[in-house]
Amino acid sequence: MRARLRPGTIALWSTFVLVHVIVAWFGWVLPSQPMGDVVLVYQPWSHSALTGGAIVGVTEPWVYPQLALIPMILAHLLATPLVGSLGALGAYLIAWAVLVTVLDLVGFAVLVGRGRTHRRRVAGWFWCGALLLLGPIAMYRLDTVTVPLAVIGGLWLATRPAIGAALLTVGAWIKIWPAALVLAAVIAVKQRMRILLTAAAVTAGIVVLLFLLGADRELFGFLGQQTGRGLQIEAVAATPFLWLALAGKASIAYSFDILTFQIEAPGADVISAVLTPLMVLAVVSVAVLGAMKAARGAAWQRLFPPLALTLVTVLIVTNKVGSPQFQTWLIAPVILWVVLDRARAATPALLVLGLCALTFLVYPLSYDALLRAEPLPVLLLSIRNILLVILAAVGVASLLRVPAEARSR
Repeated sequence: MRARLRPGTIALWSTFVLVHVIVAWFGWVLPSQPMGDVVLVYQPWSHSALTGGAIVGVTEPWVYPQLALIPMILAHLLATPLVGSLGALGAYLIAWAVLVTVLDLVGFAVLVGRGRTHRRRVAGWFWCGALLLLGPIAMYRLDTVTVPLAVIGGLWLATRPAIGAALLTVGAWIKIWPAALVLAAVIAVKQRMRILLTAAAVTAGIVVLLFLLGADRELFGFLGQQTGRGLQIEAVAATPFLWLALAGKASIAYSFDILTFQIEAPGADVISAVLTPLMVLAVVSVAVLGAMKAARGAAWQRLFPPLALTLVTVLIVTNKVGSPQFQTWLIAPVILWVVLDRARAATPALLVLGLCALTFLVYPLSYDALLRAEPLPVLLLSIRNILLVILAAVGVASLLRVPAEARSR
């Protein structure tokens, strides 16, 4: 006989589906076009690729790794039967929401399943809360596609290391951030060589395929697109400039090249130029700390979660962009932390839930006022950015507390 779902598990699954419905609806009714990127850039990019036009990342420069085009094309194909009744843009929006929901449900099935494990149910409730608190940005951005890939890949690192590493690597070729989880796995997980070789093989296969498709010049163009950006208003390093803008000593301008709002003020370009090498230095420092713990025999269940979360948080804190959807990056590492080491996951989980709520309050609820540099959204964003720094500090402190254990254990 098949085991029945527990009532608590049924409630958890129902809540997860309901949260997706609510968040998808938020995208239609809240201000500042929270689903704007989906119809303004994803749909035209996919339409161009499917109709013989320019292919971003292959025939022209692109800000994302090339596999990012795949979910956009999948949404376009899903939308095709709906175009007649809803129009091209409406159909694409619904198709995107359905695609994200289906991917999340697959990730949730791997995480929770029939709900036999308490810590996995707790992680599932955290995922529900994070999605609801983060709002429509948790569905209507490319980053959301990588979250279930990161959850599944992270959960399978110990039992199916090759598949787990492959999923994380594919995620990194959609948005770069899952590469931090690959790095953490190579450092902390016992099957590190298998993980490293798999990641290298998947990357090599993708590179060869892209080269055959004609992406020789633009193969790694997304790296140059990132380094050439200015200081975006939501970035942690932009916080002092927002207060200067409040005082009339800095300004907020829209960049039509990369479709974001950036800071214009004396010193902003210098800060922007410093952030990329600072990010590299911070990532290397955290990786070295993790490697030292691993070399001393730290258990991977204790080492991997704080290492993964700290690396991801560092990528956000030292980033010159700081888009609100970056908070989705934090969801998967915390889920993995709850599953692997729930006793020490409470503080980072609460911090991430707070970050999601503050981000929702800024975008989309008060984003128009932020662009006018009004006090309340500037204060909310400042608190959010300070909380990000605190999360990074909590991650480092957790790494330092990871005990060295005998390798025989």
